[in-house]
Amino acid sequence: MKCMTEKIIIGEIPARKVITKTIPGNKSLEWIQKRQQYVPKGVGNITPVVAKTAKGALIEDLDGNVFLDFAAGIGMQNIGHGHGAVIEAIQEQTENLLHPCFHVTMYEGYIKLAEKLAKKAPGTGEKKAMLANSGAEAVENAIKIARKYTGKTGVISLECAFHGRTYMAMTLTSKVNPYKNGFGPYVPETYKIPSAYCYRCPYGGRENCKMGCLERVKNLLKGELSPDNIAALIVEPIQGEGGFILQPPAFLKGLEKICKENNIVFIVDEIQSGFARTGTLFASEGCGLDPDLMTLSKSLGAGIPISAVVGKDEIMDAPGAGEIGGTYGGSPLGCQAALEVLKVIETENMLAKAQRIGKQLEKRLQSMKKDFEVIGDVRGVGAMYAIEFVKSRETKEPYPEIVKKITDYALQKGVIFISAGIYSNVLRFLPPLVMTEEQVEDGMDVLEKAIKKSL
Repeated sequence: MKCMTEKIIIGEIPARKVITKTIPGNKSLEWIQKRQQYVPKGVGNITPVVAKTAKGALIEDLDGNVFLDFAAGIGMQNIGHGHGAVIEAIQEQTENLLHPCFHVTMYEGYIKLAEKLAKKAPGTGEKKAMLANSGAEAVENAIKIARKYTGKTGVISLECAFHGRTYMAMTLTSKVNPYKNGFGPYVPETYKIPSAYCYRCPYGGRENCKMGCLERVKNLLKGELSPDNIAALIVEPIQGEGGFILQPPAFLKGLEKICKENNIVFIVDEIQSGFARTGTLFASEGCGLDPDLMTLSKSLGAGIPISAVVGKDEIMDAPGAGEIGGTYGGSPLGCQAALEVLKVIETENMLAKAQRIGKQLEKRLQSMKKDFEVIGDVRGVGAMYAIEFVKSRETKEPYPEIVKKITDYALQKGVIFISAGIYSNVLRFLPPLVMTEEQVEDGMDVLEKAIKKSL
């Protein structure tokens, strides 16, 4: 008898609602207890939500509570949870080819996706792309490619950066707790330069900006480091885990110029900021950058593991056959999901949706800043926004305690917010781009109440 595969369709989820007395409810608690028994504590959980299903901007837990999601899997669900076109593409792929390993037998999906990414990547020149599984893998491979191309070994990253949890990626990351503490020694020949953290600028601030942070980099390469030893400089145009710190275009362009003058590969990490999040396909576009290499992941697969390094062909071709890649890199399922994501971004006008959400967030958050002295800064672009909490606007002393109170209160009301920042005092907003105007307003109403309750 021939077995026919029945397609699974995720139905619509009703609006935000909380039906249990507290979150988590009893069914979720049962699984949390099992999780504590069988899953190591090092695998952290931001919320006590045990998800059953998700659609669009909503997540339903095992107890029937429905949450409005302003985290999107830490920027992984730009086109929304459970997008029908992606699910259908994955289902069709499972019936044909799961994974033969691209290194053994090639398949169309890998090559199609590489072509798409190469053509869509910003900047000049011909591009090529290699595929992997995660953001950290993309970063590791980008560094390998840069070292092979230049014949040099040193790598520069920024303060407040986050690039992943594997050893090189973790070394390039700034936040010690929880990402680095006790995991040393770190990878050698890696160096830190200042981030353009405008709100906490030690060189004069936004109003009197003279690019002191950029001058610091120039001086570093004259006095402390030799450009002859530096293979790559990696930067997030918007530092995600660092607290949504927008690196000014002039700073980024200055770093790019330094790299080009010194044969340093300029790597732009768009793992969190890519794929329509900022209102352009990549944040690099809005800054007018010409990256040598880009690292991509998160929303590329809409929940299916896949990542990429995209870059100028002469740099990408530096490693020889078999020197980069991996068994599961660019799986057929990941490739089909990614190809569909790129279609959806275009056909459903996700860039405009990100811009609309950004305008809503900017208006509401700036209004709250006027009402609440604890909000020191509002910053963002497109649907990638944050507010930084301080105990005093004069001293700018970080206020992480209130962030936890706010996220805890909001969760009990059915809204998921997550924190960020070196000081854990930043609330960041990464809503799925399909979030409606009404849903955005609903979430902001809950946020406003949460701040009032937390003071």
